Amino acid sequence: MDTIRIVQRFHSLFYTPQFVTLHLGVLEQERLRVDLTTAASGAELTTKLLRGEADLGLSGSLRTLELAEQGSHDRLISILEVNSRSGFFLLGRGPQPRFQWADLVGSRFILFSEAPTPWLCLQQVLRNYGVDIAGIKLITDLPSAQAVEAFLHGEADYLEQGQPAVERLVHTGRASIVASEGEVVGPVAFSAYLTTPACAVNQADMLRRFARALYRAQQWMAQHSAEDISQLIAPSFPDVDPDIRTRAVARYLRQDTWAKDPLPRQEGFEYLQDILIGGGFISKRYPYTEHVDVHFAQAAMQGMD
Repeated sequence: MDTIRIVQRFHSLFYTPQFVTLHLGVLEQERLRVDLTTAASGAELTTKLLRGEADLGLSGSLRTLELAEQGSHDRLISILEVNSRSGFFLLGRGPQPRFQWADLVGSRFILFSEAPTPWLCLQQVLRNYGVDIAGIKLITDLPSAQAVEAFLHGEADYLEQGQPAVERLVHTGRASIVASEGEVVGPVAFSAYLTTPACAVNQADMLRRFARALYRAQQWMAQHSAEDISQLIAPSFPDVDPDIRTRAVARYLRQDTWAKDPLPRQEGFEYLQDILIGGGFISKRYPYTEHVDVHFAQAAMQGMD
């Protein structure tokens, strides 16, 4: 058995395909075990990969472009897609069936502050609807738990959050989903397994085996219910109520949050660049072929279809 070292940005239901891979038995078929750690920040995740302290990083696909924009000589490449849509939601205090994006103007809005991609994606929506972002009173510096508490104490009108916080708030009647960012933003290269070009060469065999395991997990998910998936990943989320976990998985399934296969497609990458340029995260476009390596995904898919 070989050990593949993975650093994830969050221990999250958003990354359910990873936990299906861990618990389905597909890693054992490939003679792999996983050493999984969680980074305290995106910068820490990037550093661990660049220093060779991890083989793969599960994080926002924008991390590859972030390095390029900084002018770094170091590179990260995206090799296996996990999330093809945003997994974040706009929450309000009560049902808002007539909500319009312009309603955010003049409101107090707590953003998800622990990663840049959710707000960058939502900015794209607001620009498309002609909303004056400067007119929104943004609260940008609260960690997730504190953000939820501030919202519940009336310090904001809207809250941006992911699962399972969303399901907990909705199930207890303390918030309502105003919009699904995954639905309104559409398909985009949101999250993926990243690695360095050196690791892609030096650990090619191990990465190919992991790609096959991930693809088996993705195929299994496509054929099973939210209940089945929720039950399988339960050992990784002992602190999440089973009903809440299943509701969260079901909602993510309904909006096609998770990639059906590991191939990072150019359409999603180019749309991500549109979003990042619009939000000022990058200043120009970068070549797809320099930031994405499709060979591991293609080999996995060709060998199993």
